[in-house]
Amino acid sequence: QVQLVESGGGLVQSGGSLRLSCAASGIIFAVYDMAWYRQAPGKQRELVAEVTSGGTTSYADSVKGRFTISRDNAKNAVYLQMNTLNPEDTAAYYCRARNSRLYPTYWGQGTQVTVSS
Repeated sequence: QVQLVESGGGLVQSGGSLRLSCAASGIIFAVYDMAWYRQAPGKQRELVAEVTSGGTTSYADSVKGRFTISRDNAKNAVYLQMNTLNPEDTAAYYCRARNSRLYPTYWGQGTQVTVSS
């Protein structure tokens, strides 16, 4: 079965850093666009960063310059390096895999990031 397993979340102080990892299995990873989303309680899930199968990256304005998404196709993994964290970054972070030619889109279980002030 398809699995996206996330890790790396935790509690960090403002200004600190975390690195999230998402390990995928059951898909042809290299042909999937990968992304990180986040969702705080009572708020909509928002796209944080994406890296396409071709390696093109994009970021939400709120994290641009602070977060870096990367992928390692040999490891079937996508990462999110988060620097200069602030309390507004507190949310559950989810890994997503999609391919426009395939069905369905897959989601990880989420990993909690809490940034204290």
